[in-house]
Amino acid sequence: MSIIQNIRERGTWILLGLIALALIAFILQDGVGRNNKNSDVITLGVVNGTPINKIEFEQKVQSQLQQYAAQGAQRGQVINDLWNTEVFGLLIKQEAEKIGLSVGVKEVNDVIYGPESPFRQSFTDPTTGEFKVNDLKTQLAELKKSTKKEALDQKEQLERSVITPALEKRILRKYQALLYRGIQAPKWLLEKQYAENSAISNIRFVNVPYTTIADTTIKVSNEEVAAYLKENSASFQIEEAQRNISFVAFSAAPSAADSASTKNNILALKDSFQTSKNAAAYLNKVTPDTRYYDGYLSKNRIQIPEKEAVLSTPIGGLYGPYVDGPNYTIAKVIGTRLLPDSASVRHILIMTTNAQNQVIREDGAAKILIDSIKNAIAGGAQFETMVEKYSEDGGSKANGGIYEMFPQANMVKPFNDFSFENPVGSKGVVKTEFGYHYIEVLKQTTPTPAYNIAYLTLPIIASKETTTTAQTTASKFAADSKDQKSFNANALKLNKQAVPATSIKAYDFNIQGLGETREVVRWVFEKKVNDVSEPIEVGDAYIVATITSEDKPGLMSVETAKSKNVEVIIRDQKKAETIKTKLKGATLEAIATAAGATVLQADSLSYASTNITGLGNEPKLVGASFNKSLLNKVSAPIAGNSGVFVISVTNLGAIAAPGDMAAFKEQYQGRVSNNILNSVLALKKTAKIEDNRAKLY
Repeated sequence: MSIIQNIRERGTWILLGLIALALIAFILQDGVGRNNKNSDVITLGVVNGTPINKIEFEQKVQSQLQQYAAQGAQRGQVINDLWNTEVFGLLIKQEAEKIGLSVGVKEVNDVIYGPESPFRQSFTDPTTGEFKVNDLKTQLAELKKSTKKEALDQKEQLERSVITPALEKRILRKYQALLYRGIQAPKWLLEKQYAENSAISNIRFVNVPYTTIADTTIKVSNEEVAAYLKENSASFQIEEAQRNISFVAFSAAPSAADSASTKNNILALKDSFQTSKNAAAYLNKVTPDTRYYDGYLSKNRIQIPEKEAVLSTPIGGLYGPYVDGPNYTIAKVIGTRLLPDSASVRHILIMTTNAQNQVIREDGAAKILIDSIKNAIAGGAQFETMVEKYSEDGGSKANGGIYEMFPQANMVKPFNDFSFENPVGSKGVVKTEFGYHYIEVLKQTTPTPAYNIAYLTLPIIASKETTTTAQTTASKFAADSKDQKSFNANALKLNKQAVPATSIKAYDFNIQGLGETREVVRWVFEKKVNDVSEPIEVGDAYIVATITSEDKPGLMSVETAKSKNVEVIIRDQKKAETIKTKLKGATLEAIATAAGATVLQADSLSYASTNITGLGNEPKLVGASFNKSLLNKVSAPIAGNSGVFVISVTNLGAIAAPGDMAAFKEQYQGRVSNNILNSVLALKKTAKIEDNRAKLY
């Protein structure tokens, strides 16, 4: 067996990204470069002179999408995350080359054959846990000697997708180790941090929250926002060009009339569904997109609206129609019986088809082998020995072929039916889409009522009239809106909310409030500020957008800053000045009386934390609580995050510090070393990067 086949069968995750170049080229032509004059560009980007090839990049995108499909991976997010990974990887590699970091011949052997080998999972004995290094060496040597085209292709695949990433990972660890070793904490700093971590304080205080002044009474002008941005420019820098829009949505979702029409359509099928003798055949004919699970599920495994009413329906009876998400559904109870909710089995699998849906063994040969195994066990052979020697199910082989207490409908149907419909101790051969299984039922939960239910489902879809009306209304709005001013005026006339969406970058796939919509992003960067779009279909709506402003690299624009709550900050500053005029008096009691407030108390404030129970994050207040000059004295008003405070420190003390100095030093060094992760951001800021994502996707 070739090394590629070995990895496919025992570690398929490694080769998810090995997609045929012809398929990638097709994807790129059809999806990446569609309607794009730059579709002939083969370079996705350049990092300090090193190109990123778009075809190789797309291979990795497809691999990631397959690998994380179950987690709902979105193509746009995968592209952008992978781009960052590629850029950071190149920056580290370039930096390593500058300082002479490399992986020597002996170290290459350690990478491939050592404890962290990328082949370890595929060449580990599932029973003993032994990493079969000699088997790996033998197969790699055979592959290296071969001159056949298949072997050459396999060598190229392994080099690109397994070995090179492993070597790059070793270089990264070396680079990070150098940075880590370069971080040193002087003794005086450690002692200071150690003492501060154990410091505590008690305070009495008066608090007047900002909410005591209505927001509507405080006006914030654009000039004030601009002045604040200039004064705090370091915190409001834009590194990459971005644009801001407003959009109006015209719903094309199904109307009440559309819903009623769908309900009438499903009612028209009710009698034929009732009299049908074969639910699977009927549903396949009437609603081929409806999946019917012809099996039994316990009550707690059935998750549907109006469940109690459905389960109370007699066998052969119908319930509905009822609304289930975007559908109308009629449920038909096919049967009910007592079945376990969970079961444990052990099995031996002889495969006919692998995970890539490739035939690896003739059906007849597989049947002969499984029958031989069955007869051997009946004759006294140990089940565990047969599992170790013959089973090809990687998911259970290391556990003696056992699957522990899995719920109903969690396995392919023939396997599931045997496990739940036969009593404990039953043994038998079952054929599934993967091959032949020899199964023994080990345990089952106490049987409870289980139900076989068929669901006739029709989606509630918008009629042509509904979509046409939405599109026509949106088109008229777009035609009447020549610029941002008329856009806003027309939205007001229609009582439509113009929704802002800010900080859109040229390579974004998602827009806040709209979700994944690359088409809108492209339009935003093809047009200029003040332009109004034609209607664009997004989900079940047509949207019309206008570009309100843009931010070039540098200081953030006033409009963008307002979307970042800068207005709130300035408003609170103004409120603070008003509140301070009320906080008069020589004692906290006098100040509280003047402000219409009460004197409160907070104990055991920690220097290591800026949070105060009941107040939230108040770093200025916590800092002032450790000011020795305020011990039994009244402070000046302090403008915090939630209001204005006047405090008096009643006690300063310390708690027993956790651990000794040596342990604290190790913890402190560990926290500081996390900054290593930020070092690559510094490299990125100084790098020369050409980014063609917006042109190619």
